[in-house]
This record gives sequence, structure tokens and C-alpha cells, in this order.
Amino acid sequence: MLRVFCKSKISNAFVTHKEMKYEGSIGIDKNIIEAAEIMPGEQVHIFNANNGERFTTYVIEEKAASGKICFYGPAARKGEIEDGLVILSYCLMETKESHNFDMRKVVLGKNNQCKSR
Repeated sequence: MLRVFCKSKISNAFVTHKEMKYEGSIGIDKNIIEAAEIMPGEQVHIFNANNGERFTTYVIEEKAASGKICFYGPAARKGEIEDGLVILSYCLMETKESHNFDMRKVVLGKNNQCKSR
């Protein structure tokens, strides 16, 4: 049986930029997505701690060490600059392999820089 597990969690993230005229998604600093083991184009779930919005989109890679977390297109209506976010990615796995699985946790600090993994 396949089960859905939370693969990665990015916490203490903050929106740094919004751009309405774009096809839509979330841009995330390359260092952050690598630390969280998330790939460009991968589906993520976004939880906005400031307004309670929750939505699903895909990741666009932003420049490494830029600290950028950007809402593009329709996602730009889901929050404001400086809103706090939790970003989650999920995976499917067999029950057996799930017993040895550890979710990847990335905590961000000042300017969306990786503080701990």
C-alpha cells in the first residue's frame, strides 16, 4: 500500500516579493529548496500564518543566497510581503519504507537564510 507522507517542511519563511503578471507559482531561494530536498517544478503546499490562506502550487528556483520567496501570478493574491509561511512537500511511499523515513525540516532565520536542518 502507498501512503502519503510529508517529505519536507520549511518553517519561518517570509514572503519577500509579489508579482501578479506571471503564470503562477512560488519562487524559492535555491539554497532553501536544496536544503529541503525540493526540486524546481515540484508541488508544494503553502500555509500563510498571517491570513490563514492555504494553497497548492509548484516551485520556481530563485537565485541562491538571495533569500527570495516570491508569490507569482494568482498566488500573489494569497498573501502580502512579510507574511509568515510554512511550506510543505509530500511523497508517496510504501508502508515498509516509511518506518525508516525522516521528514526533512528546514528552519529559516533572518532574511530567509537557512538557520538549521
